[in-house]
Amino acid sequence: MARKKPFRIGRSRTGLGLFATELIKKHAFIVEYKGRRLSNEQAEKLEARGNRYLYEINSRRTIDGSGRSNLGRYANHSCRPNAESHLTKGKIILRAIKTIRPGDEITYDYGEDYYRNVITPRGCRCVKCRQKRASARRAQRAAKARALRRKQRTRATAMTRHRPRRRATR
Repeated sequence: MARKKPFRIGRSRTGLGLFATELIKKHAFIVEYKGRRLSNEQAEKLEARGNRYLYEINSRRTIDGSGRSNLGRYANHSCRPNAESHLTKGKIILRAIKTIRPGDEITYDYGEDYYRNVITPRGCRCVKCRQKRASARRAQRAAKARALRRKQRTRATAMTRHRPRRRATR
């Protein structure tokens, strides 16, 4: 009987993602990244056509994980991941680097090249980066509001200082 998977595929902010359905302990195996083994020349041709599921093993070989049976392809990028990839016996596996609670998305760092070429132009959508951008926007709005209130206050005090006095007429 096949072993029950500790995750499910579901909707995430970046498309489809892997979500834990049960507690995954630190250092536990999660999933294998499967696919055809290609030479790097073949992989470069696929990448030029828009394939995003290529995992470079070494300077000569790459795994094409574009098949839907490759469940590892659904693990998304995060700048603060809860899993990492390992090359063991010619296979790429994802392993937890911290305990993952049920409902948490399983993420790993895709690496510097992918981050620079694919993620940076669009902006990272991982939870931590979104929180960081939101707090920066919040701080920027607050600073703008403070500046506006300060400007209104100085304008109001300037108006009261230069207002001519009225004479009482009877």
